[in-house]
Amino acid sequence: MSAKRRVKKRKIVLLIVELLVLAVAIVALIFVIKTTNKKTGIKNFELNSENIKVSSEVKENIENNEDMKKYTNIALFGVDVRDKNANSTTLSKSTRTDTIMICSINNETKDIKLVSVYRDTYLNVGNDSYNKCNSAYARGGYEQAINMLNMNLDLYITDFVTIGFQGVINAVDAVGGVEIDVHDNEISYLNDYQASIYATEDNPHKLISDYTPVTHSGLQTLNGQQALAYCRIRYIGNDFQRTQRQRTVLEQIMKKAQRMNPAQLNQLMDEVFPLVATSFTSAELLEKVTNIASYHISETTGFPFDDGLATGMIGNKGSCVVPVDLTSNVTELHSFLYPDVEYTPSSNVESYSQKIHSDTAPYIGR
Repeated sequence: MSAKRRVKKRKIVLLIVELLVLAVAIVALIFVIKTTNKKTGIKNFELNSENIKVSSEVKENIENNEDMKKYTNIALFGVDVRDKNANSTTLSKSTRTDTIMICSINNETKDIKLVSVYRDTYLNVGNDSYNKCNSAYARGGYEQAINMLNMNLDLYITDFVTIGFQGVINAVDAVGGVEIDVHDNEISYLNDYQASIYATEDNPHKLISDYTPVTHSGLQTLNGQQALAYCRIRYIGNDFQRTQRQRTVLEQIMKKAQRMNPAQLNQLMDEVFPLVATSFTSAELLEKVTNIASYHISETTGFPFDDGLATGMIGNKGSCVVPVDLTSNVTELHSFLYPDVEYTPSSNVESYSQKIHSDTAPYIGR
C-alpha cells in the first residue's frame, strides 16, 4: 500500500471515530436529560391562542411566503425578580421587564439574530393604550408582552422564555463564567450593582458585602453576579449600550455552552430550568439543547433603529424612546429579520405610528 493511500485510510478511520464519538455524546445527552427531566423543574405555560393578537395581514404574509416561514421568532424577557428562590410561576406573573428581546432563528442555517427592544420605547402596550413597552408585562404578564411585540412590529410570536436575576447568575456560573472586556468607566457601576443586587422598592438601601469586586479593566472572566451587574449598567450609553451588554453576555453564555459535554449541559439545565418560565415543553427544549452546537448568533441590533428614534420626556410617561416613524422602523426591522423579503407594514402598524406621532410630537419638537 502506498504512503498516500495509508494517509487517506487513516483520515477515513479518524473521521469514523469522530462521528462515533459525536453520536455517543448525543445519545448520552438525550439519555441524561430524559432520565432527569423531573428534577430540572421544567414547567411550561401554554399560551391561549385566543389571547394572542396577530394581525390577519401578518398571518397571511407568513402563510403565503416560503422565505418568511423558514424563520422562528421567540420572545425573550428578563424580569426584575430578585428573589433567589423565585420559581417559574413567580416569573410568569406580571412584573417589570428589564430586558425585551426577539430571538429570530433561521431553521435552515441555524443562524440566530437578536433584537433588543428598548424597554422605554413608547408603543401600543398590547391593549390599545400607549406607554413604555416594558409596562406590557407588568400589566398583563407574558401574553400581553407578546401581544405588544406582535402588534407594533408585525410579528407572529407564539413562544417565550422569561428569566429573573437568579436565573442569569446560575446560567453564567454553570458555564464557568463569561469573557467580557470591561471598560474603566464601567467598574464602579458594575460593583455598585453587585452590592445592591437585592435592593427593592420596599428596601432600596439593602446592600450586600459577599460579592467579588471587579478591580481592573480589560478582558476577564466574570462570574454570575458580576455578569448580571454588567448587564444592568445603564448610566454609560443609556439603555442603548446597556442592551448591547445584555446581548454580549447572552452570546458568551451560548458560546461556552456549545463547548460543554453532556453531563455539564445537564448540570446547566438543573441550575437554570427551575428559574425559567417558558411556553416550550420539555421535549422542545430537549431538541434545542441537543442541537445547541449547530446554532450561531450572526447579528444583533436594537429597536427602534438609531436613525429612526428620538428621546424625551413624554408628559406623565416620563423619559421615553420614541420611534420617530414606527412604520419605517418596522420596515427596517423586517429587512433585518427577513433579508430576502420585500415587506410593507400592515395597516395596523400605520395607525399605531400615527398615534405615537400625535402623542409625542409636542414633546420632542417634530
